[in-house]
Amino acid sequence: MTIKVGDKIPNATLNYIKDGVQAINTDEIFKGKKVVLFSVPGAFTPTCSAKHLPGFVQKLGEFNQRGVDVACLAVNDAFVMNAWAKDQKVPEKLMMLADGNGTFSKALGLEMDGTAFGLGMRGKRFALYAEDGVVKKLNVEAPGEFKVSDADSMLAALN
Repeated sequence: MTIKVGDKIPNATLNYIKDGVQAINTDEIFKGKKVVLFSVPGAFTPTCSAKHLPGFVQKLGEFNQRGVDVACLAVNDAFVMNAWAKDQKVPEKLMMLADGNGTFSKALGLEMDGTAFGLGMRGKRFALYAEDGVVKKLNVEAPGEFKVSDADSMLAALN
């Protein structure tokens, strides 16, 4: 079942790089905070690298001014997410979260089968806004599209 507005973010453990691989629980990310989480099908992929992540990097200050944290999620390992962050000059305040086995994406009901493209199971392209771990806005892209999960759409959703 796909997560929807009003649902609580499921409990899961994700990874990131800081002095080696670190585990972080979704409660640590969302509890008592306002967070925009956007998901990309894969680090270093064309739309993700040319548009999706760069948009959030450019607008990070606007989110932070509104008291909103921003996190990027992909079904990649923490090393790939870290390399991508360096390549894209991602500020430390933008969390780069690895869902290596796709467990969290599946718990959200937002996994996708990319085996036809040699990608295996991945997460769909989406963005959500949550307050204290409860989803307030959810924008899921249609396959192959990039229209509703970008930084501008999520900033507009905060108004």
